[in-house]
Amino acid sequence: MRGKPQSKRKIKPDPKFNSLVIGKFINYIMRNGKKAMAQTIVYKSLDIISEKTKQDGLAVFNQAIKNVAPTLEVKGRRVGGANYQVPVVVSNERKQVLAFRWIIDAAKSRKGKAMSEKLADEIISASTNEGEAIKKRTNIHKMAESNRAFAHFAR
Repeated sequence: MRGKPQSKRKIKPDPKFNSLVIGKFINYIMRNGKKAMAQTIVYKSLDIISEKTKQDGLAVFNQAIKNVAPTLEVKGRRVGGANYQVPVVVSNERKQVLAFRWIIDAAKSRKGKAMSEKLADEIISASTNEGEAIKKRTNIHKMAESNRAFAHFAR
């Protein structure tokens, strides 16, 4: 039997921009409780973005998150002894989580630079609808589109 659902924790906005989205992103970057290191990485990458694009780094970051966030995903559903990949609409909170995760993973997979530079490059490419994170979103959308016939199994 399941217990009661975990209540959502209030996440504090980041100190520099006072943005909840950046605060959450810093928490996703953070490893082993080293928040100051994560903040340094994110703020450096936003500075690099504003240098390279000559635009506000926060605006480019928000555009990248919006571009990477998926609208559909597939979930496995067992019906009558067979497993089906059922396309479902993604909630706003999960869209943000997946966008963060894909951007960070794509940045980690790049080689030969500091994390802040890799992250900046990935955010810039995601804001222009390019890069690994956008490829990941496109693949998810293609899977959902190809399994559209099983949409009636969604509840």
